[in-house]
Amino acid sequence: MLDLLDSLGALGAAALREAFGADGVPAHVVFEPSQRADLQCAAAMQLARALKRPPRDLAAVLVTAASTHPAVARADIAGAGFVNVTLHDGWIAAHLDDALAHRAVGAGQTRVLDYSSPNVAKPMHIGHIRSTILGEALKRVLRKVGYAVVSDNHLGDWGTQFGKLIVAWRRYLDEAAFAREPVQELLRIYVKFSDEEKAQRAALGAAPAKDGDDDDAPAAVAPLLAEARAELVKLQAGDAENVALWKRFVDVSMREFDRMYARLGVSFDVTLGESFYNDMLAPTVDALLADGTAEPSQGAVVVTFTKERDGEALPPFLLRKADGGFLYGSTDVAAMRYRMTTWSPSRILIVTDERQQLHFRQLFATARRMGVGARLEHVWFGLMRLPEGTFSTRDGNVIALEDLLDEAERRARAVAAELNPALAPDELDAIARVVGLGAVKYNDLSKDRQTLVTFTWDKALSLQGNTAPYLQYAYARIRSLVRKVAETGATMGPVGALEPTERALVLTLLRYPLAVQEVAQTARPHVLCDYLYALATAFSSFYGELPVKDAAPELRAARLTLCDRVATVLREGLDLLGIEVPERM
Repeated sequence: MLDLLDSLGALGAAALREAFGADGVPAHVVFEPSQRADLQCAAAMQLARALKRPPRDLAAVLVTAASTHPAVARADIAGAGFVNVTLHDGWIAAHLDDALAHRAVGAGQTRVLDYSSPNVAKPMHIGHIRSTILGEALKRVLRKVGYAVVSDNHLGDWGTQFGKLIVAWRRYLDEAAFAREPVQELLRIYVKFSDEEKAQRAALGAAPAKDGDDDDAPAAVAPLLAEARAELVKLQAGDAENVALWKRFVDVSMREFDRMYARLGVSFDVTLGESFYNDMLAPTVDALLADGTAEPSQGAVVVTFTKERDGEALPPFLLRKADGGFLYGSTDVAAMRYRMTTWSPSRILIVTDERQQLHFRQLFATARRMGVGARLEHVWFGLMRLPEGTFSTRDGNVIALEDLLDEAERRARAVAAELNPALAPDELDAIARVVGLGAVKYNDLSKDRQTLVTFTWDKALSLQGNTAPYLQYAYARIRSLVRKVAETGATMGPVGALEPTERALVLTLLRYPLAVQEVAQTARPHVLCDYLYALATAFSSFYGELPVKDAAPELRAARLTLCDRVATVLREGLDLLGIEVPERM
């Protein structure tokens, strides 16, 4: 299908240039699948003004050009100037295997993909799932189309929170609780610290702190926070006791993170936390001062932006505080330099929530000043919230990610047991794991990533409609059908003449590489989810209308081939989303 679209696009553009001259005509015009025809082209209307011709005059040229292609049975003008193309059934059937032919558009190019990035000493909660599974899906899709991908888990393992934790450890630690559930205990003492600090702020007449507040603001200085800052300074200076505590926090956190990643089927090539860049911060800022990217400002170091130089006037980007301290932005600039030097990527994608949009606009503008030529993209997503409002680790009102996954598996197990009481306990557990995790992941990935998600258990774990369980069931149903037909001795065979529902199914199959390529270009996995749901729906229509097992031998062989290709695409497409499939449900 990709080659056909390219060929028609080149034919159409060449015909327009010959008829009306080269000015204003692109190298290719766009033909694409459509609900109203096999393929459609809207270029006549898009180019009418540039070529100073009525759209239908341009469409007539495109129709004549498209009609010369051997795949095209008919081309027509529709409406104001759309070109509708109908393909030969024989071409459609002969190109069935193109459904699994992905174009290696990324060959020879490297992408750095930064995602997940939880904070050390805090358990992963439901808010972490968006970055984690979105990044994992993008990694898999980018690799599918030929890119070399470096996946980096940029951990939050440095900064003010560790001064707070060191104070909280010495004041509030329950050693027995830490031995049982270390990260949960670290969260408890962190929340305890926040509560005590909040009380001190109130006593001083200061406003309560919120997640994301600058702890260096003068109004934020409570005695407890001052103590935490002092411990942080000691940590940054290499105090042996504080460094040992910090390493302990990191070690117990990484064990928990790795356990959760294994459960989610998520992996990284490198895990370079903020602490990895510590020794690079001073040289990085010095280099930016030396080349004029950054400048002194009241004792601090900032990057200032103007519309003339940077395309937009942004607030100053603080790289070093007046007291010599470095910030989150300093680390990100150092990471940018390291990534460019180490991997020479042509594109860097950073997956975080929408609240950091300004930060990354500042970072990317700074990077362009530094001469970074890679395409830089903040893959931002909408926040996840509870019905009663946003959740906050500082306030302790979060739903642990593990609790979500446990509940997902419990609900999936109950449904599977009800539908198929004959399943053995081990198989039931396996199905519950695959279906439960699939439901959670697909519920998130199937939405445009920039939408706000209000978390409810019923929505997150729905097994009805456009869900992973629906697609998993479609796959298992096909595999069961193929097994039953194989027991009769039947085998797959070539696809020939096509009934209307078979034709629609093959055309849907041929759109699969287009959907994958679109996700690679746009970083929007919901496009692939929409495609897989359309494929499962097309298969349901085919299977409901045409017999497979009881069809005549040649038809049965051809329809078994169609079934096999649908199952293969469902399995592969779900795998790109990080979702497994069961062989039966």
